[in-house]
Amino acid sequence: MKNEKKIQIEAAAFRRLIEHLQKNHNVQNIDLMNLAGFCRNCLSKWMKEESIKLKSEIDYENCREEVYGMPYDLWKKKYQKPID
Repeated sequence: MKNEKKIQIEAAAFRRLIEHLQKNHNVQNIDLMNLAGFCRNCLSKWMKEESIKLKSEIDYENCREEVYGMPYDLWKKKYQKPID
């Protein structure tokens, strides 16, 4: 497989993961961390880190907004459940 095609496939899969997480607000970050070892915030941090490596730095809050589909504070108010 050519590198360019592989990158396109990986990017499409990443976008699909982000879309899935944005549609499934009921899945809390703590649940993701406990089950999978990563959460929406991890994805945001990974995006930030990769943007630095590629010398196209993206602000962390912008990365969060890309992952959450809205500003993080708004997502927390709308969807984050209180910790028991």
